[in-house]
Amino acid sequence: MKWITREHPKIDRIACPWLIRRFIDKEAEIIYVPAEQVLSKAAALNAIPFDVPDVEYSHHKDLCTFDYFISKHQLKDPALLKMAPIIRGADTDRHDLSAQAAGLWAISAGLAYNFKNDEELLEKGMLIYDALYSWASHLYGEKHIQTPAEHLLMEIYNKFLKHKVPGWAKELKEIIQDQLDTNLSVSLGDVSKELDINPAYLSREFSKYFDNLSFGDYIRKKRIDKAIELLQTSYSLTEIAYLTGFSDQSHFTRIFKKHTGKNPSDYRKELKKGKKDTNR
Repeated sequence: MKWITREHPKIDRIACPWLIRRFIDKEAEIIYVPAEQVLSKAAALNAIPFDVPDVEYSHHKDLCTFDYFISKHQLKDPALLKMAPIIRGADTDRHDLSAQAAGLWAISAGLAYNFKNDEELLEKGMLIYDALYSWASHLYGEKHIQTPAEHLLMEIYNKFLKHKVPGWAKELKEIIQDQLDTNLSVSLGDVSKELDINPAYLSREFSKYFDNLSFGDYIRKKRIDKAIELLQTSYSLTEIAYLTGFSDQSHFTRIFKKHTGKNPSDYRKELKKGKKDTNR
């Protein structure tokens, strides 16, 4: 049976092929192609697509594709159930789900850096997941930490470092700011592709790290913030609408008033009045 997914795998797209070959289809052929070609190639090759949007084998709610494979094929192996939150945490940047998630991410990212050929990367990745399965089967209860100092370090990690903002959120803030500064359009699909993160997951997790706002609401807020800065310049309202990425001045005015309660002209007058009062 043929299985097809996006190229440049790291976590889910290595873990799932491992699961397929070890527990579902030992002779499975795994095919990696550019993201935009997955569905067309799947149809042409009679292959089953996975870990892409809008297919059965993909992320569902808070679960990653590896979780779905386990559920779909009713795999009850206790070791797989122990591995699942580790893989989910590494794949979705939720390192709080498992103490081993950050380590799996680090190893997987390093492996992907060292091996640019996807087939070779999968071959090496199979060894990683074989090892993880052995650990989950036979060594799950063992601890490496021995000294009180090491225990103290782990307590500090769990208390102060465990719930830090994930790297993708920091990178995404920079991407959004760069796009807004250059007046380029910003779409969820584009940034998810640039970050190599599942769009559904990004949409779901976005508000946790961006002022409790959805992706669209956050972009609009940033555009309004930029517009307020530009209202203090000599740019016309039409120019400001263009510079902040709105389709036209009427669209800009409508969204601006929705966010601030005032239309841009009145807001500009108040800004000027405030400056005069300050200078007196």
